[in-house]
This record gives sequence, C-alpha cells and structure tokens, in this order.
Amino acid sequence: MADGIPLDPIRKSLRRNHYYYHSVRHSRLSVDDEPSSLDEMPLMMSDEAFENDENDYQTLPRARVNHRRRGLGWFLLGGWKVLWSSCCDCLVRMCRRKKELKARTVWLGHPEKCEEKFPKNSIHNQKYNIFTFVPGVLYQQFKFFLNLYFLVVACSQFVPSLKIGYLYTYWAPLGFVLAVTMVREAVDEVRRHRRDKEMNSQLYTKLTLRGKIQVKSSDIQVGDLIIVEKNQRIPADMIFMRTSEKNGACFIRTDQLDGETDWKLKVAVGCTQRLPAVGDLFSINAFVYAQKPQLDIHSFEGNFTREDADPQVHESLSIENTLWASTVVASGTVIGVVIYTGKETRSVLNTSHAKNKVGLLDLELNRLTKALFFAQLVLSIVMEAVHSFVGLWLRNLFRFVVLFSYIIPISLRVNLDMGKAAYGWMIMKDENIPGTVVRTSTIPEELGRLVYLLTDKTGTLTQNEMIFKRLHLGTVSYGTDTMDEIQSHIIQSYAQGSSSGGSATASQKSQTPGPKVRKSVSSRIHEAVKAIALCHNVTPVYEACSETEAAEAEQDFSDDNRTYQASSPDEVALVQWTESVGLTLVNRDLGSLQLKTPAGQILSFNILQIFPFTSESKRMGIIVREESTGDITFYMKGADVAMASIVQYNDWLEEECGNMAREGLRTLVVAKKSLSEEQYQDFESRYNQAKLSIHDRTLKVAAVVESLERELELLCLTGVEDQLQTDVRPTLELLRNAGIKIWMLTGDKLETATCIAKSSHLVSRNQDIHVFRPVTNRGEAHLELNAFRRKHDCALVISGDSLEVCLRYYEHEFVELACQCPAVVCCRCSPTQKAQIVMLLQQHTANRTCAIGDGGNDVSMIQAADCGIGIEGKEGKQASLAADFSITQFKHIGRLLMVHGRNSYKRSAALGQFVMHRGMIISAMQAVFSSIFYFASVPLYQGFLMVGYATIYTMFPVFSLVLDEDVKPEMALLYPELYKDLTKGRSLSFKTFLIWVLVSVYQGGILMYGALVLFESEFVHVVAISFTSLILTELLMVALTVRTWHWLMVLAEFLSLGCYLASLAFLNEYFGIGRVSFGAFLDLNFITTWPFLWKVSSITLVSCLPLYIIKYLKRKFSPSSYSKLAS
Repeated sequence: MADGIPLDPIRKSLRRNHYYYHSVRHSRLSVDDEPSSLDEMPLMMSDEAFENDENDYQTLPRARVNHRRRGLGWFLLGGWKVLWSSCCDCLVRMCRRKKELKARTVWLGHPEKCEEKFPKNSIHNQKYNIFTFVPGVLYQQFKFFLNLYFLVVACSQFVPSLKIGYLYTYWAPLGFVLAVTMVREAVDEVRRHRRDKEMNSQLYTKLTLRGKIQVKSSDIQVGDLIIVEKNQRIPADMIFMRTSEKNGACFIRTDQLDGETDWKLKVAVGCTQRLPAVGDLFSINAFVYAQKPQLDIHSFEGNFTREDADPQVHESLSIENTLWASTVVASGTVIGVVIYTGKETRSVLNTSHAKNKVGLLDLELNRLTKALFFAQLVLSIVMEAVHSFVGLWLRNLFRFVVLFSYIIPISLRVNLDMGKAAYGWMIMKDENIPGTVVRTSTIPEELGRLVYLLTDKTGTLTQNEMIFKRLHLGTVSYGTDTMDEIQSHIIQSYAQGSSSGGSATASQKSQTPGPKVRKSVSSRIHEAVKAIALCHNVTPVYEACSETEAAEAEQDFSDDNRTYQASSPDEVALVQWTESVGLTLVNRDLGSLQLKTPAGQILSFNILQIFPFTSESKRMGIIVREESTGDITFYMKGADVAMASIVQYNDWLEEECGNMAREGLRTLVVAKKSLSEEQYQDFESRYNQAKLSIHDRTLKVAAVVESLERELELLCLTGVEDQLQTDVRPTLELLRNAGIKIWMLTGDKLETATCIAKSSHLVSRNQDIHVFRPVTNRGEAHLELNAFRRKHDCALVISGDSLEVCLRYYEHEFVELACQCPAVVCCRCSPTQKAQIVMLLQQHTANRTCAIGDGGNDVSMIQAADCGIGIEGKEGKQASLAADFSITQFKHIGRLLMVHGRNSYKRSAALGQFVMHRGMIISAMQAVFSSIFYFASVPLYQGFLMVGYATIYTMFPVFSLVLDEDVKPEMALLYPELYKDLTKGRSLSFKTFLIWVLVSVYQGGILMYGALVLFESEFVHVVAISFTSLILTELLMVALTVRTWHWLMVLAEFLSLGCYLASLAFLNEYFGIGRVSFGAFLDLNFITTWPFLWKVSSITLVSCLPLYIIKYLKRKFSPSSYSKLAS
C-alpha cells in the first residue's frame, strides 16, 4: 500500500511540537512486538499524545489539512466568501442555539408532569416559509456570479447616461429565468408541504383518564399513552407498555429506519403487560427514566419504576422494549408511552437535511464566466485607454462594459436549464432502464463525472434472500444435490424413536467398520438438524390464526399459510431448510417452542435462556429443556472466529470455513453442551445476579455466560448464500473498468459484508483482504494504520467503530491510504456514518461521489453525495424519493452512467461553450466596430436584432446540440474505459475555452472587417451584410460541432434560416447603423441583388472554411479515442 507514502510526513512548519517517538515507555502502547519495531513507524506524536488519547483533538492531521497561508490573494480569490459564510453561520448559531439534550423522567399518561418543554412532534421538510421563500430563492440564484452579473447590467439600464438599448432586451431574459426558477421551487415547496401535512395529520388513538380520544400525529406529547394498530406507522419514539398479543411481544418492521427488511421482535414491559385491563395503566403510579436522545438506533438504556407497589417494581429497559418512530407495527396492537418527539426521535437525528446540489459543470462554467468578465473589463479599459480617458471617461467605460456584456450571454443559463430538462426526459423514456425517474433535474451531467460509487449492500447488491447451500459434519459434506439423503436420515431417525442407528445410506464411506459409521453419521445429522431447528430467534407467523392453541396444533401447523419472521434472513433460511428436511418449527412464544417431526409428532421445548447475537460476541445461544425427557441442552451458533476457541479440538473447522468463504457462502458454526439440573441452577442464580448489577452490568453478564461457553461439542458447519441482484457482477466489473472506485457501506456484520464483497466480485478472488482490527484509542489506531500501510493492492474491510477512531486522530492519513485500495468495505455503519464517509471523500479528494441505496437508512448518504441514486425495492420508497435519480434495479446504473451520464456531460459542455461563442463573436464585432468609429460607445445592433439573434435566429440549432452523441450507446457500454476521459474534464476546460475564444475573435474580426471592406459606396448596408453573415456563420458552426446528425437538427437549421429570411421584410427599421446617427434603413432591393449575395457568401466562407479544414485534418491525423472505435 504505497510504502513511499508515510503516515503524516514531516513538515518544517509543524516540527516544533512533534517528533518521532522511539520507545515503548508509554503504558498505552505496550505490545508484544519487539520495541525496535516502533522505531520504523513514521507517525509523529507529541509526548502527551497517548496520555490524552480520548480528548486530544488538536492532532496533526487536522492541523495539516486546515493549514493554509491566508493573504490578500486568498481573500480576493474566494476568501471573502469563506469569511462571509463563517460570519453568517455564527449569527445563525447565536440566533438559534441548540437546546442541550438531557435524560428525562416520563410519567405514564401525564405529559403535564414533564418539567421541561420538549419539541413538537411534527415533520418539517420544507426549505422555506412564506417570509423566506422569495429572499431564499433570490439568494440561491444570485449567489452565482453569472446571475448576479446579469442583474447589475440590467439595473444599469435604469440610469439614462448608461442606457444602451431597450430595457426589455436585458430584463426579459433575466425575468424569464427567475420566473421559471421561482415557479419550480414553489411547486416543490407545495409538494413538500402537502407531504408533511399528510404525515402530521395522521390520526392516532390516545389513552386518557376520560377514555380514548383521536389526536393528530403533530399533537402527540412526551408522556402520552398512544395506541398503534397493526400496519400503522409509529408516530414518535415510545417505550412498549402493552400489546394485544398473549405472549406480550409483537413484531415491527424497521425497513425505513435501519434498512433491514426482517421483522424485529419487541417485548412489552412485564409489569404493565400483566395488568388486567388497559384502563389500569392510569390506576398505577409509574414512570420511565430514559437516557438522553442519541443517534444510535441499536441501543437504549432506561428503567421502569412503579412506585405504588409494595415493594416498588423496578425493571431495566433495553432496545427490545423500544418502538422507534418511522417503524411499522407488523402484528397485534401496541400501547406505548412517548419518550422522544419531533427533532429528538432516532429517525430525525439520523437524517441529514437535503442540500441544494450544484453540478461540477455549473461550477466550471461559473469560473469561465468570471474569466470572461475579467476579459470584458480589460477590453473596456483598453478601448477607453486608447481614447486617452478624455471627457466623461468613467461613464464611457461603464457603457463599454454594458456594450460588451454579450460576452457573457444570459441565454447560457436558459439553454443549460432546458438542456438538463431534456436529458431528464430522455433518461425516463429509455426503454432499456424502465421505471427510472429523474427527481433532481439540475445535475444530470454529474452522472458522467463520477469517481467514487458508495453502495449499500442489503437490497442494493443483494436481494436479501438467503438459500441454504451446504452442511458440513467434519467427515462428510452435503450440498444442494444431496439434501435428500439428510431428509431420509431424519425420517428414519424419528421413525425409530430414540434409536438413531440402523439405517444405511449409499453414500457412506467405509473407512471404519460400516455399522459404526452409519450409526455415527445418522445420529450426527439428527443432532445437527435438531440444533439448527432450536438455536435461533425465529417465530412462525400464521395469517389466519385460530383462537385456541389446540386448534392451531390440529389445523394451522400443517397449513401453507405459515411464514417465518426473524431479525436476520440467515436464521429464516436455516429454519426453512430444517422444514424442508422434515423438522418443522410450528410454534413459538417467549417461553416455549414446538417442532413437528416428519411423522407429525409435536416436540415441545421450554426456553430457559436466550443469549442474543451482538457484534461484539458474534454468536447467539439458547438453553432449552425438552418436555418429554427433561434434558437441558445449551445450543450455540456463531461466526467461526468466535466459535473456534470455545468448541472441542478439531482439525477441519478452519479449513472448511475458508473453503465456504471462498465460495461466497456465509458460514455459521453450530455446537451444543448438555447440562445437568444442578449445573443449570447454579448458572441461573449467577446470571440473574449479574443482570441486577448497577455497575458494569454488561461485563458481568458476559463473564457469567462465558463460564458456560467451554468445551462445546462441535455439531456442524452451515453455509448460506445471499442471492445477488440480477447482473450485479458484470455491472460492478463494468464500473471498475470505467475507473470508478466502489466502496460498500453497510450496517451488516463484518463476516457477512466480506462474504458479499467476494461473491459479488467487488473484491476479486485473487485479491488480498486486509481486515482492520478493532481499535479503541489513538495508540491502537496508530499501530494498525502502519500495518495497513505495508499492504499492497489489497481491499480494506473496516468496522464503523474503528473508522470513527481513525478519523478522529488520523483523518488525512486514513483517507489517503483507503483511496489507494481497489475496494473498501465499511461494516456496522450507522446512517450518519455513511454520510460522513461521503463528505470525507468530497473534502479530501475533490472528486465527484455517487451514493446508491434502497432503504431509509441510506437517505443521509444519498443526500450528502454529489449524485444520489435510490432503488425502489423491498425496503420501501424512502431512499427512492430522497434521491436525485430513482432506478428499479442495480444493473441499470451501468447504462445510466456510461450512456446518459456521458451524453449529458458531453452535450452540456458543447452547448455551454457554443452559447458563450455566440456571445463572444458579437462582442468581437462590436469591439472592431467601436475601434474603427473613433472608439464610440455606440451599439452595432439595435433592439430586436440582439434579442432575435439569441432566440429565434439561432436558438433552435444551438439547442439541438442536446441531441448530439459522440458514440453509440452500445459502444459506450462495450468500452467502459471511455468513461475515464470524462472524469478528467477535458470536454470543458480552459484549453477548450481558449480555443473557442480564438475562434470567436477570428470570426468576429472577419465578419466585421469583411462587411466594412466590401460595402463599397453602400455604407448604409454594413449592418445588413454583417448580420446576415453572422447568422449564416452560426448555423454553419452548429453543423461543424455536430458529431451525429438527427433529423430534428436538420429541421432546426432550415427553420431558423427561414425565420430570418421571413423577418427581413418586417425589421427594416433595425437594419441601419444607428438610426439616430445616419437614418439608414433596409433597402429591400439591395438584399435581392447578386452583390449582396456574393458578399455575404464570401465573408461567411472565409469565416468558416478554415475551421472545417482544421477539423478534417484533426480527425485524419489526431482522432479522439471514441472516433477510433466508431471507425
């Protein structure tokens, strides 16, 4: 990984307080390696760096990135904008300081007892209000130099001494642009207001002392008891008090919060669930203590206390007792007490505000217009300087500035906006990517400039559908084609009752005596399948459930209307597989579960303890007692890294896990341990005591559980495949060949993310993967970054927690190293972290980023990226609605970028430069005219001629450039390497801009000098000759620029020419050099004579023919890469 790039290289300006450390005397860096190994590490740190590792934010990387020399040049080149925005931000912060978030005590059903005032529970997504709409929209428009320039020029026409032409020639185009923008923004604001109003007006049932009443979502307060029905959205963050389900639990759908489609099991508070009736919630004196609002959607700490009981009832509350806003109740009816509302809910805290996105092409054009303005200013000063600054020189100088204002044409903004709308229409009409929607019409060119693609995993790269593929028992492995053998073993095993031997299978190997092996394999299969069927958190759900359990057992257990719900699709796949081989999960509640054997017998088990999966433990366990025998068994399954050390010695687990991982399968190790009654009672007492601890509860509970996790009997290894979306592999390969670097950001586990990275070929099979070890402080991050630096051409896998530590202390170095990786996988990322990674790439690389996702947890990332793409999928439409572009399948992104991104950028670049050329050529003619006529600040063309020149005479052919294409779509997809050229920005650069400037100066000089040389005695016909030549030149230049002709282009050329010829009869008053000066009018007899025609033709020929010759020679001897492919 580029050994030559040291982490934090030395800079002279920063040497004073930093030096190389060369010892291991700091206690926090005590490691097992040789001390001398630290000498080689090039990271610099201060003496106190490790002592204050958690609070020392004045670190070198940040200081180095932010260190800039600031002088007059910096101020003039944009520093004033930075200072101005900083001052505005300070004022805004002072005006609306954020209220400090605090923990709270919430009394059930008594919001009036709350000591503090909490935010209103309303959704507000609008950018403006009735007072800020006009100023806000105007600011967004005039913060760009282009529009501000037009405004100043238009306002100058109200001053009589500066007036050049008619007011409408300046105000009409500017007014049109502003009107279109305001109407568009107003429509968007009205839509946002309606959506917000719809959400805020949803009615919910609120429990009060007087009974049930209906309240709007926006009127819900902290402390209210709210009833939420099945399939209804939860309006605020609540603690789960009570449910209509008998088992005291319900399922909720969280796809719009965390992006996971699986239902989550939530448990009601035991004290309130046991109350006889709903109304008794008001007869008790109880409160909930909740921690302060925070971002983490996967954790919660609180307590429930009932004061009127003797003794007082205390229950600890965790994440399983919460109902977060924006989730949906999937089963039963729930009652919850509101603890957080509005801006303090988890969903709002994890949602970033949408920003006004500005395309890179718009920023580049903005820079070019500044350069043009500078040239215009210099030209005006030169014109006045040659005239020796006599008389009212300042007034004349400003008149020259206004005269040359056509150098920066206002039609540039209009043409580009119309072009963007046309590109959006073409994208939505493309039959090859059906269902694609363009929601932000201002940035289609961004699709052609992307360098980084940040993608979600679940539902974006994968279908989130798991299929059981492999079962390995150590000596024998079963795949999809041999599952029938397992089924026959299970049938025979349960048919013979407790006896598991006696049945032979044809596939058994006979390395040891036959009967012994047959019996061993059969019993091991039986134990493995039984363990997989019991060790999970899956619940069977029946659509039409009978009233009594007996009826369920007789009828519904065998029906086809059974579905499985769990927090992980892996678990569902495992349970569905056990059903397919004969052992079916038919019922489950909080304390028991039932399995049905192939013969139809029901086996009942009591659930004694459950140890849920956590990212730290990487395993889950369950202790069950079989009712028929009373046997107590501890089952556990988990990742191989977590299970390898706690199962009995074996020689095959590590090797087989590696084999399955290389196939892209997600592996789980399954083990068990039989417990005696005494062993379990001893464990239970210690476990309950640990759970009641006030200090270090988590550590004490983990220690007790670990005492049980010793010498487990290894049963089997399972392999599950997550189905990829259609054509994910070729699409990712296409993007990689196009030079796009792909980062996968997911909230899923590290092992799962790594498996998908391999199976999708995000990481190639022969590529190394560097898994960044968990780090918690600066010293660990320092060591791990140095280990990472030594790796070459390897993919990086890092967790969200480790990433946060690295960014806190070594932001610049980490990004510098990560950007060299062919692929990066960030797992366990929160929605906010995803957005932070996007912004980090934008700040450190200055490249364009694209984020793609399909869930509510991807919205922040999508909104933060330069270009956001949402996929309409199983996880709802929240990401799709928040995105700039919405697609239906991941594979569509290939055509969206390679074809439409390319065309949009190329067309806009050509269109923008041609419109500027159209303004520069007429300004060059004005300069020649004024210099010849004693540097008089008199306009060459009057009134409607100028308006007509930019509209009906040339608008259609120029705008038809939006139909041009340099390569066919099939060629762009076949050779994605062509996309790399787009990211270099060569289609619109200072080089291409200067070429257009030279062309404009040449043609403007030829047209004006030619008209003055050839007018002979008919001086009054100079305007007619020059203007007609100008129109013909522009039409021919469009033809020169076009690479692929479309029939509409030909129509536009002839239509514009016809409009000009037809208008000659009506515009005779304009065809004269200044009616006031010479009183010249159009001579209709003159324009029908041969002298007029040959003069116009010869001038036009001289202005265009050399350019056609140069273009031909360039295509012949120095063709572009795409033209080589086309030929």
